[in-house]
Amino acid sequence: MTKRSRWLHAAGVVGGCLYVLGVVLGVYGSSHSAALSTTGMVLRVAGVMLLAVWARRSLTAWIFVAMLAGLEFGVDAPGLAVQCKVFSDIFLRLIRMIVAPLILGTLVTGIAGHGSLRQVGRIGVKSLVYFEVVTTLALLIGVVAINLSKAGVGLAVNATPNVTPHAVVVPMSQSHPAAGHDWQSFLLNAFPENIAKSIADDQILQVAVFAVLLGIALSLLTEERRRPLLELAESVTSAMFAITKIVMYVAPLGVAGALAYTVGQRGLIVLLPLAKLLGTLYGALAAFLLLVLLPAAVLFRVPLRGFIKAVAEPATIGFATSTSEAALPSAMEEMELFGVPRRIVSFVIPAGYSFNLAGSSVYLALASIFVAQAAGIQMSVGSQLAMVFTLMLTSKGVAGVPRAILVVLLATASTFRLPTEPIFLILGVDAFADMGRTAVNVIGNCLAAAVVARSEGELGVNSVAETVIHSVDA
Repeated sequence: MTKRSRWLHAAGVVGGCLYVLGVVLGVYGSSHSAALSTTGMVLRVAGVMLLAVWARRSLTAWIFVAMLAGLEFGVDAPGLAVQCKVFSDIFLRLIRMIVAPLILGTLVTGIAGHGSLRQVGRIGVKSLVYFEVVTTLALLIGVVAINLSKAGVGLAVNATPNVTPHAVVVPMSQSHPAAGHDWQSFLLNAFPENIAKSIADDQILQVAVFAVLLGIALSLLTEERRRPLLELAESVTSAMFAITKIVMYVAPLGVAGALAYTVGQRGLIVLLPLAKLLGTLYGALAAFLLLVLLPAAVLFRVPLRGFIKAVAEPATIGFATSTSEAALPSAMEEMELFGVPRRIVSFVIPAGYSFNLAGSSVYLALASIFVAQAAGIQMSVGSQLAMVFTLMLTSKGVAGVPRAILVVLLATASTFRLPTEPIFLILGVDAFADMGRTAVNVIGNCLAAAVVARSEGELGVNSVAETVIHSVDA
């Protein structure tokens, strides 16, 4: 560790201690002594400033410090804090700018990037079927978890919703859905009549449907005819991810503005729903591991002891870095050592990065409904199932960039006419959520490779694992 790194680390430790001490004095002084309360405020501000010095190390640290700064500003100067909403609005506009082209590019390249559908063959079909079943179950677990915890209920964020022509959510004040918002209208609205108009009107589901059709059509063409348009889609995707990385540097400002505005209006009560959201997420991820991935491993006779040993390192890398791509080399290497043939590993795991984001699917489902709950909007069972279907399409291909899930959340909010303010509150704790969901993404993709190899009768487990779990007869 260099001298500069030691100083930065020391600044972070001291800043954190000062902030915690300031919180304690502030809580105690609020009912006992104005002097103690003022001292607590000074210590918290000093702590945030020292943490800002430490935060130069990473964007995640900057977002964390911005969250604390926004909270502090909202508590200490609520009159000024409510004027900070413009910063979150600027960040929202920058994100909305890239939503449609990013989803269009990722879906096209994800479907057509592997060549002809006929060339992909049996392994590709098995992989895609497995991916869709697992991610759908992940989405449903997320929906069930947030409906049980009701983490967003009571937050009551007063926000103007995204306005789209065909909403499928119903405010609590209405006992019956508005005319024209039935399932036929939703189904009709899912199909575009003009892709340029769909992009201009922020109809993300229509963009996703068009992208799926275009990807399938490109897969049916010869390599010579497919390559120019596929290269364009790949370039657009790369450019949109690059823009996402640039825009994310504005994220700390957006988070600080959103939290300052909300705390200035509502007070510190907003922190409880966020804590409940994190608890719900990790509970749902644990349920997914136990109720979906574990039975899949048992059913396909994947040796658990050897698999856990093989997946430990890539899952840890994914948890620490909050990006699945950082764990990709380790995941592929470990699964080959585990006994999965290279030809299966080289297809299933990279494809899974577009189609098998199980941890992200859990998070997207519960975060989307959390947004509705926070805004006091009641979603019917049909609306929630429609959201699951939408997320099945729009969640593909966002594993490459940390916090790119924000793009999908905003797309879902636009489709279902949900407000955006709660999304910025979620972004304040997204770094903690990102670690868990990324680790589950990595574990899910590694298991998918093992399952496909077992279904092909090519999982070489004799030299790797000591215990094989045999499935029960169906």
